[in-house]
Amino acid sequence: MTLTTTKLPPHITNEKLIDMYKEMWLIRYFDEKVDQFFAKGAIHGTTHLAVGQEPSATGPIAALQPKDKITSTHRGHGHSIAKGTDVNRMMAELFGKVDGYCKGKGGSMHIADLEIGNLGANGIVAGGISIAVGAALTSKMKNSGYVVLCYFGDGASNEGAFHESVNLASVWGLPVVFFCENNQYGMSGSVKDMTNVENIADRAAAYGIPGKVVDGTDVIEMLNVTYEAVENARKGNGPSIIEAKTYRWKGHSKSDAKLYRTREEENEWKSRDGIKKFKELLIAEGLLTEEKAKELQQEAKKEIEDSVTFAQNSPEPTIDSLFEDVYA
Repeated sequence: MTLTTTKLPPHITNEKLIDMYKEMWLIRYFDEKVDQFFAKGAIHGTTHLAVGQEPSATGPIAALQPKDKITSTHRGHGHSIAKGTDVNRMMAELFGKVDGYCKGKGGSMHIADLEIGNLGANGIVAGGISIAVGAALTSKMKNSGYVVLCYFGDGASNEGAFHESVNLASVWGLPVVFFCENNQYGMSGSVKDMTNVENIADRAAAYGIPGKVVDGTDVIEMLNVTYEAVENARKGNGPSIIEAKTYRWKGHSKSDAKLYRTREEENEWKSRDGIKKFKELLIAEGLLTEEKAKELQQEAKKEIEDSVTFAQNSPEPTIDSLFEDVYA
């Protein structure tokens, strides 16, 4: 594929493509830095990293309009960054500091920024799917014109909330795009052992809606397919399911030794690194040089280093604040 032979969404300029490249490095460096601090015991609780899945955050969200909304998952740092969430406040939240999005009380799985349409991550598998449908119903009833991009994982596709929500969205023709990041494993179980269909997107047929499988390492393919689905939903044609075949390089969570998969499998997926593929494409198209690519990579790295400094300098919550924000 070349960009010159691919019709991109009208709002995707050359500058936006370069921004997308830097954004994927922001996402990777954020998760790698979080991983380091968890290993040191400087960040508590738990976290779920999406190193290797950067294209499936950047590509689909680039297809959205600013008014559109997303719901995320327990593995949602990348979704938040792609939607424009402040990495300083994100890092402060993981450090349990006052300047975090939840004042340090929510942690990794509860980052949200309603002002920019990030309706939040969710610690419950499939928990965000029904929230997305509710938001899409609001958009339709109020004629707000926004579409909801609903992220979920392969494991969530076997939850009742998935089937109930997709069915309702189909019956009511709601403006929601269900985006499955199939990273091949739900915790330690292979998706092949958990489902008896080749593709999760094939389940769309049961609800009378379109379903499509995309390469989760190809940021441009996901951008284009998502844009088509989002604009179709915006026109009142209802929901669809997109399944990205992707891979998490690290374990399910910080305590996962990954004993259920081979190093050969991991190395094969790493050889298909979506950031590297996108860099090679931009260079081939004359939009980027090796020197500029390194510069953008270093800029992203510095932004994440600065976010750590911001988090470390943020105040600790006080004892007096313990019972604040408990009830609405």
